Amino acid sequence: MTQFLSTQWTRLSTVAAMTLVLAACGKGQQAAAPAPGAKPAAAPVAIVDGTPISREAYDDYLKGLLRGKPAADVTAEEKNQVLDQMINMQVIATQAEKDGLEKDPDTATRIALLRTQILADAAAQKYVKSNEPSDQELHAAYDAATDKTEYHASHILVPTKEKAEQLIKKIKGGAKFEDVAKAESTDNSKANGGDLGWFTTARMVKPFGDAVKALKKGDLTSEPVQTQYGWHIIKLEDTRDAPFDQMKAQLSNGIMQKKFQDYIDGLKKTAKIEKKL
Repeated sequence: MTQFLSTQWTRLSTVAAMTLVLAACGKGQQAAAPAPGAKPAAAPVAIVDGTPISREAYDDYLKGLLRGKPAADVTAEEKNQVLDQMINMQVIATQAEKDGLEKDPDTATRIALLRTQILADAAAQKYVKSNEPSDQELHAAYDAATDKTEYHASHILVPTKEKAEQLIKKIKGGAKFEDVAKAESTDNSKANGGDLGWFTTARMVKPFGDAVKALKKGDLTSEPVQTQYGWHIIKLEDTRDAPFDQMKAQLSNGIMQKKFQDYIDGLKKTAKIEKKL
């Protein structure tokens, strides 16, 4: 319970600031009538001095606290404690408004920045949803990819360079790589004879990935390779092109990043921008 509801000051500050934004911008306004046939808004989860705390705001705040925990696992007591947190924030925000803190230069600056960030995030999400890569774009990106090679390698990890050099001599002298890995490696892969399975070098630390790229099928590193984990002896088993389906998410992310950057660049071309820094 304590861990679930540990002081969420970052999140608290965010929601409190947004409460002030809404209070400052919407004070005295009446809620707009729902469009004909529209789903009625859910009843608020609480009302504090006439200010409703909406079900949507509560669900969003709860989601941020869950950090991957399934909502179904949240107990009624936990949900009530979350609501109490939001009520506390609303009470504090209301007092801040009475004290005129929304007019304080620092507070006003933070509110304006937060509003900009939220709007920018909403615009980004809208753009992404409306411009998802087509299968044609994904296949074209796959065909054009210059680093889609997957490597199947095994390794032996030991704490010192001297130990690694001894084992390299032992393997070159006729000892089986798998047997040496099972007996000497400090890595969990030792149970499989050092077998790491298939991977792209992007998933590995740079010295390890660079060493793998330099090997030919069946080759063993002639010198130990150092990473932050220790000293590696690496054997390349095989290579292949990564399957399209396996790279699909990565390709989609790359395409969307470029599309969105192009979108931003286009907006900037039509915007009047004057840098004063």
